[in-house]
Amino acid sequence: MRIQRPQRSYFASGSLKRNHGFTLLELIVVLFIVVLGFAAIGINLSSGNEATELKVAARDMASALRYTKSLAQLSHQETTLTIDFEENSYTVSGRDKVYEIPQTIDTTMHTGQNELTDGTGSIRFFPDGSSSGGWIKLERGKMAWRIDINWLTGQVEIKDDVE
Repeated sequence: MRIQRPQRSYFASGSLKRNHGFTLLELIVVLFIVVLGFAAIGINLSSGNEATELKVAARDMASALRYTKSLAQLSHQETTLTIDFEENSYTVSGRDKVYEIPQTIDTTMHTGQNELTDGTGSIRFFPDGSSSGGWIKLERGKMAWRIDINWLTGQVEIKDDVE
């Protein structure tokens, strides 16, 4: 016949105690470490907001350019996307909506001289799919996105243009 002894843990005081779980101090330390981890993640996520806002503005403008090209081909009429540099906004011909560009983003345009007027610049699309061509650059600090518009095909391409 075999007799089994119960498991016991011995502490420095020499008394016998059973281990029933974690102490309050251990739980507080673990919670503190978890909170520090989430705080570090939050800081990293918020630092990308400016870059994300710039990328979203560039993608929105590229999408508006593609829409303008499609509108020209479907309506068999010239259409334009016009940027107002003073108001930091743009419009598509035939639409009343004004698209805002965040004030912290600088906009530069390179296109034909006849498409530039006082404080505005346009990219013109023709019914055959061609365009006036050029590029639009959106930048904030050292981050920049460049939208290229091919004059022959009217193709709109967006590129990361880090300086």
